[in-house]
Amino acid sequence: MRESWRWFGPKDPVTIDDIRQTGATDVVSALHSIPTGEVWPIDAIKEHQELIQATEPGAASLLWTVVESIPVHEDIKLGRPGHQVYVDNWIASMENLAECGIKTICYNFMPVIDWTRTDLKFKLPSGAYSLRFDQQKFAAFDLFILQRANALHDYSEEEILGARQAYELMPKTERQQLTKNIIAGLPGKMTNAYTIEDFRTMLASYSETTAEVLRSRLISFLSKVLPRAEALDSKLAIHPDDPPRDMLGLPRIICTASDLELLFKALPSPSNGMTLCVGTYGSRPDNDLPELARSFGSRIHFSHLRGVCLDPEEQRSFYEASHLDSDIDMVEVIRELLNEEQRRRQSGADDTEIFIRPDHGHQMMDDIDKTVNPGYSAIGRLKGLAEVRGVIRALSAQNMERL
Repeated sequence: MRESWRWFGPKDPVTIDDIRQTGATDVVSALHSIPTGEVWPIDAIKEHQELIQATEPGAASLLWTVVESIPVHEDIKLGRPGHQVYVDNWIASMENLAECGIKTICYNFMPVIDWTRTDLKFKLPSGAYSLRFDQQKFAAFDLFILQRANALHDYSEEEILGARQAYELMPKTERQQLTKNIIAGLPGKMTNAYTIEDFRTMLASYSETTAEVLRSRLISFLSKVLPRAEALDSKLAIHPDDPPRDMLGLPRIICTASDLELLFKALPSPSNGMTLCVGTYGSRPDNDLPELARSFGSRIHFSHLRGVCLDPEEQRSFYEASHLDSDIDMVEVIRELLNEEQRRRQSGADDTEIFIRPDHGHQMMDDIDKTVNPGYSAIGRLKGLAEVRGVIRALSAQNMERL
């Protein structure tokens, strides 16, 4: 496997020299400064690439090999007139990346909001801090802060009562922070930050969009992109919706094995692949992660390795656990990824290794008092990478013994 590390650019508190010390060989990055829908120019790609790949004599080299993400413009998801210009720009960015040797692209098709959490510093028994999604807090935001039209129809009377109680117990500062967490943008989020009025307007624009309609727009988008991706030998790796279920009245369409089957049946192109985000898919108790890895192995171009623990009383709530200590059997997931790499080698494929990265680490030790990107502090991810690396080495040694 190819060990990678996410980097947000020159303002990231975790520097390229820090990444070099982790032992990772590859960097996952993006041009976050370019507005959604605009073309990524070759000069800007090369400039960013040079920041990552410039190496002093004797220093370990790093490669920018995975893009996360080229954002898909909202007009494409809404099927608005004139959206073809944004499809063309997306293709042009993919072409320019390929020109620079970068051919693995993680992207998502989540409407309005990207990945979402309610708590950015949830204290664990260890004293470290984790990211958390609290369904009751989220409902409180939806019902009593956002006051979304027709939101009451999405909740039971018991849920509304619990959300009201949670809302009333929140001090003003907590309500403001909750709102910011949900609509103002998290690290790596490739959507724009919103005011609450803009957010309501964007949600309303999807009021007539069903899951079937949104899926048809994804298929339409990919049907235009994939032929060019095949010609470039570029691999597109769709990221699941996070959390993986409908929310805020918005349909979400990449949440389960059934969703993936529909996508790959409609568009069987070898360039049409997936990001196996273990933590996101694991946020649903009906997703079997080792089985997902086994069933869709040939489609996995990239994997985020992290785990979650679901609240036993409310399984829509979860916190991000240590990489090996969660509700997910990470060892079996990694075993399946290694098995897939072995199948690729036996078939004579050119690209046999799967890019992986430790996703969302805990904020811990010296990082607790530092300014960090939530989920992307150094020490927690380094711990996760070390744990995952150990599993990979142990399982790889077992496979060699069998041979």
